[in-house]
Amino acid sequence: MSDTSSTPDTRTPAQIEADIRRRRETLAETLDEIGVRVHPKTIVGDARAKVVSSVDHSLGRAYVGVNRVVGDVKGQFVTDEGAPRLERIVPVALVAVGLVGLLAVGSRRRRR
Repeated sequence: MSDTSSTPDTRTPAQIEADIRRRRETLAETLDEIGVRVHPKTIVGDARAKVVSSVDHSLGRAYVGVNRVVGDVKGQFVTDEGAPRLERIVPVALVAVGLVGLLAVGSRRRRR
């Protein structure tokens, strides 16, 4: 773009018209881009994409955390070779059976 305050414009009228046409096209493209960016569907789509990304990230972190806990619990009841640790399984099984028995007795008493 020439500076009209310090030097005279030496362009021909055809060059000026071509420059104006080019600037109008550029301005129209810019306005179209702005229109797309501020359109409600675009805004909703962008927001939805951010939420989905955030949920995916959170679920991924939760999966890793749960997987780690399950691995730790499994490690308490199974050796590194995969053999069961009976010294830990039997007491837990007995406690579980005892709790189920107590719940069964308690529910029978409530029915009477």
